[in-house]
Amino acid sequence: MPELPEVESVRVQLEPALAGRRFERVRIDDSRLVRPYDPSEVAAELEGEHVTAVERRGKYLVVRFVSGRVLLIHLRMTGSLLHAPSGSLQDDPHRRAVVNLDDGSDVAYRDVRRFGTWLLLEPGEEESYLAERVGDEPLDALFTAARLGERLAGRRTSLKAALLDQRTLAGMGNIYVDEALWRARIHPLTPARELERELIPALRRGIKQALEAGIARQGATLRDYRQPDGTRGRMQDEFRVYGRAGEPCHRCGTPIEKIRVAGRGTWFCPSCQPLGPVEEAQAASRSSRRPSRSSSRSSL
Repeated sequence: MPELPEVESVRVQLEPALAGRRFERVRIDDSRLVRPYDPSEVAAELEGEHVTAVERRGKYLVVRFVSGRVLLIHLRMTGSLLHAPSGSLQDDPHRRAVVNLDDGSDVAYRDVRRFGTWLLLEPGEEESYLAERVGDEPLDALFTAARLGERLAGRRTSLKAALLDQRTLAGMGNIYVDEALWRARIHPLTPARELERELIPALRRGIKQALEAGIARQGATLRDYRQPDGTRGRMQDEFRVYGRAGEPCHRCGTPIEKIRVAGRGTWFCPSCQPLGPVEEAQAASRSSRRPSRSSSRSSL
């Protein structure tokens, strides 16, 4: 599932191919990509637009046009973009759209699960649209430990769930939240609002380190993710905890464990990321309230 490092890697490759180019022809074959709008009408609106820049906001690719319009592309779970010379695209049953550029090259959008979206916004609509959906950029110079503390204050959920919320931080997902928490030595079940103040700088560093590592390796390819030139990312070879249940921790050698937090598979090191006293008490309370098998039977 593309997260900030994957989307940023796509942006880095795609920006030189699109900046200064004109959308000569656009074909949208899947109505789900632009719903509730008619795909032929959206394609017609995009034709003739000149690209000025390709940016990223959280997990969104932001394609800016000379007209002031903006095309927001969200890859969701299995979306990917391929840039190729004219006529070189091979048949693909999962291709949902194709943009022919004025230099003769093509940009194809592929999506197996069909959850990705393209949204064409008129001038002035972008800021309010994104402000409602994404929070701070974790790699921004203005993203400080104090700011992170403000974002977590009052959150009644676990730290893992809070960091997955795009309104808390833009671009974080299951992979890089687990990797960041391992770097910060914080258990994913730690209540967000009860995170000790002295641990917030460590969490900020862990977030930035995890994301920067992913970008340096062009993201992680677990199944469908590819860069616009078709190459795979390499971050999956460098995971510290994600997907490594039973394998030794790179830091202490303790086997990595897997639990579920906020409905998501979650990996952590039980030695490097111990539960704090608050979480231990809560776990003990839940255990004491749960009837044993023998008492359950005796009550029947």
